[in-house]
Amino acid sequence: MNKTIQTRLPLLLALLLWGPPAPAENNLLQDLEPVRPRGLTDGEPVPTIEATVPLPPWPRDADLIAFVPDGPQTPLRFAIDGKNLKLGDARGTEVHYTLVIESASGTRNLSFEAIRCTLRGAYKTIAYGSDGRFTRVPEAQWQPLDRDSGAYREDLRQRFCVPREMRARPVKDLLRALRGRIAATEGSGFQTQ
Repeated sequence: MNKTIQTRLPLLLALLLWGPPAPAENNLLQDLEPVRPRGLTDGEPVPTIEATVPLPPWPRDADLIAFVPDGPQTPLRFAIDGKNLKLGDARGTEVHYTLVIESASGTRNLSFEAIRCTLRGAYKTIAYGSDGRFTRVPEAQWQPLDRDSGAYREDLRQRFCVPREMRARPVKDLLRALRGRIAATEGSGFQTQ
């Protein structure tokens, strides 16, 4: 065993001394462009798609579709404005909606949000509502759907998005899903056609 170490030690030392090429000699590292977040420029900020999305009208009570999110019971009541539920982009990967959350005392929080139909999902609050009008959130960013983002958003993603296809359902199917009139296999990820 000692002889094996003695014969391989010079080879190991030679490899360590020779080592990898210096970063200055590596053209791959020199040619990289700096990583920049989308929308960040040297001058004026680039307007995002959400900046051009018109804010919805104030929802009427008659247009609200109540839903009960999966998970633990809560005294809050949740509803979506059915008249202003829209696909948010040409690819059909986003859903824009007005969310109304009402407490047991009748206090309401309104927000205009978007859910992105991706593998894990993402959401963005585009505007908040108060006093009968919406105010746009400056520089709203996509946020991951996780425990901190509210279980109701994950529930909406499951109702709004076609499983495994990363696209939103058609608006008529979104309304059916909110009203609970969707077949069990439609929400399971199994193809029925």
